[in-house]
Amino acid sequence: MKVFSGTANRPLAEKITQYIGIPLGDAQIRRFSDGEISVKYNENIRGTDVFIIQSTNPPADNLLELLLMIDAASRASALRITAVIPYFGYARQDRKDQPRVALSAKLVANLISTAGTDRVLTMDLHSASIQGFFDIPFDHLYGSPIFLDSIRKAKLNNLVVVAPDVGSSKRARAYANRLDCDLALVDKKRSGPNQVESVTLIGDVRDRHIVLVDDMIDTAGTLCRAADLLGEYGAREIIASCTHPILSGNAVEKINQSAIKRMLVSDTILVPEEKRIDKIEVLTSAPLFGEAIKRIHNEESISSLFD
Repeated sequence: MKVFSGTANRPLAEKITQYIGIPLGDAQIRRFSDGEISVKYNENIRGTDVFIIQSTNPPADNLLELLLMIDAASRASALRITAVIPYFGYARQDRKDQPRVALSAKLVANLISTAGTDRVLTMDLHSASIQGFFDIPFDHLYGSPIFLDSIRKAKLNNLVVVAPDVGSSKRARAYANRLDCDLALVDKKRSGPNQVESVTLIGDVRDRHIVLVDDMIDTAGTLCRAADLLGEYGAREIIASCTHPILSGNAVEKINQSAIKRMLVSDTILVPEEKRIDKIEVLTSAPLFGEAIKRIHNEESISSLFD
C-alpha cells in the first residue's frame, strides 16, 4: 500500500499516513508558467495498492490534478487505484432541475472513472444518490462520529437538533437519534444560487440548546439565517456542525456576526489561518479516513465503523 496526496489538502494527507503508520508517498506536482499541471511519481508503484488523497473543492485545478494523478498511476501499472476524495466537489448539481443545465456531478463521476480509478472513498456527500453515478465500488463515510464526540463532551441539556433546510433533514435525524433528542426543521425558500429569500421554523426550540447540522458551509447564508431565526424563537446556545468548510465570500464575517456560538467543521477542506476565527473549531477526519483506507487495503468491512 502506498498513499499519495495532491496539493489541495496535504496536511490532512500527512495526518492520515501518520495514523496508518506509513510515510506519505513521493509524488511531484509541478506547474508550467502558463499554469498547466504536470504529475510524476518519484517511486515505483507497479503492482501497488495506491490511494490518492485529493479534495475537489475550487479551484478546478484540484479536480484536474486528481485526474492526472489517477492517469499517471494507471500508466505506471498500479495494481489498484483508490481515489480518496474527502470533499466531493460539484455534488450540488446532481439533477436536472431546470432546462438546459449541466449534470455536473455525473460528469465529474464519469471523469474520475474514465481516468482509471478502481474505487472511490469520500465522506458526507451532498446527495447520497451520487453513489449511483459510479459503476465502480464506492465507499461513503459519515462524518457524524467526528462531531458527536465533541457535542457530547459539551454536556448540553434540553437539546434539539435542527436541520437548516429540508435537504439536511435526514442527516439531522441521524444526529437526533444518536443524541437521543428532538428534531426541528427550518424550511427555506431560495431566490437563486446561494440566495435565501425566506425561512420558516417547524418545531419547538424555546429555552433549548441547539445543534444545527449540515453537510457543507459555503457562503454561510442559510446557516446564519437559520441561527438568527432560532435566536428570535428563544433558543439558547447554538452550535453548528458542518462537515465541509468551503467558507467562500464573506462567510467568516457572517458567522462572526450570527447567533452561532460554536462552529464545528472538519478538515476535509483546508481552512486557511485568516479564516480560523474563535467561533470556528476544526476537528480532524484523519483517523476515520486512515481506518477506512486500512480496511479497504485489508479487504475488511467499512460499514462496521458506524455500528
